[in-house]
Amino acid sequence: MQAAASDSLDQPLGVRALSKLKWRCRRGLLENDLFIARFFERHESGLTVRQAEAMGTLMDLSDHDLLDLLLQRKEPEPAQAGADVVDLLRLMRVS
Repeated sequence: MQAAASDSLDQPLGVRALSKLKWRCRRGLLENDLFIARFFERHESGLTVRQAEAMGTLMDLSDHDLLDLLLQRKEPEPAQAGADVVDLLRLMRVS
C-alpha cells in the first residue's frame, strides 16, 4: 500500500491543480514572486503532486521567512525540512 501512495505523489500535477497552486503562490514580496515565477517557467510542465505538496508547505511561511530560505540566509525548520521540501527549495534556488 505504501508504494501506491508514493506512486500517486509522483504523478504529474493536473492542469486544474497547477492553476490552483499558482494562485496560492502569489506573494506580497516581489522578490518571492520573482523566484516563484522563474521556478514555474522552468518546471511547471513536469511538476508532480509531491512537489506541489512541498510548495504548499513553503507557501504556509511568512513572506520574509520564505525569502530567507530562497536567498539561503537560513535553512528550513525541522518541522518543514522533509526531503520533498528540501529538494523543492534546492530547485527554486537554482531556477
